[in-house]
Amino acid sequence: MKICVVDDEDLLVKGIRFNLKNEGYEVVTGSNGLEAVDLARNERPDLMVLDVMMPEMDGLTACTKIREFSQVPIILLTAKTDDLDKLMGFDVGADDYLTKPFNILELKARIRALLRRSGSTQEQAETANRLTIGDISLDLDSRNAYAGGKLAELTAKEFDVIEFLMRNANRVYSREALLDTIWALEYRSDIRTVDVHIRRLREKLEKDPAKPQYILTKWGVGYYFRKE
Repeated sequence: MKICVVDDEDLLVKGIRFNLKNEGYEVVTGSNGLEAVDLARNERPDLMVLDVMMPEMDGLTACTKIREFSQVPIILLTAKTDDLDKLMGFDVGADDYLTKPFNILELKARIRALLRRSGSTQEQAETANRLTIGDISLDLDSRNAYAGGKLAELTAKEFDVIEFLMRNANRVYSREALLDTIWALEYRSDIRTVDVHIRRLREKLEKDPAKPQYILTKWGVGYYFRKE
């Protein structure tokens, strides 16, 4: 799957590219609307993520021009919250709309949903709708978590953390990396919040939180979800 990300905020583009590559996507990037149109025509991506406010050509105009030759799914990003701006986005052919700041996991969920609807995705149904490792299972549509077949009541952010770790099982992530990935696009939080969420996840999902089987610590490095 090839995804095109176009935004004039370089750090934001780098963060999105990093996370999408970790999901196995090929990522091409640009920084203005003119580049977006060229990338749509020459790279033939499976999906595009476009910022609305960009130099040389804004995202709405770029979307209009892309629709002249392609029906590629398009997600628009913007700092604006006015409903009229959203309606304008849909009027010019956008498929979805995400307001900054946003959670990177929400962006990835919307990408998966659009790829499924467009028929472009090659992910298996289990990957798209349910994520299961051992006794822990996540229903990605309802955002419910189960441990040993029993529903575990997770907060929205707890679900984000466990989904990220399970999707990247056996990879160790530092507290800083988890904070940057799951919280950074919203705000810079106290790094100890990562430890708190890990502790709560163990209490809710592990049979013995004191001796976790899945949500493990690599001492001096970070946290990971074990998949044998």
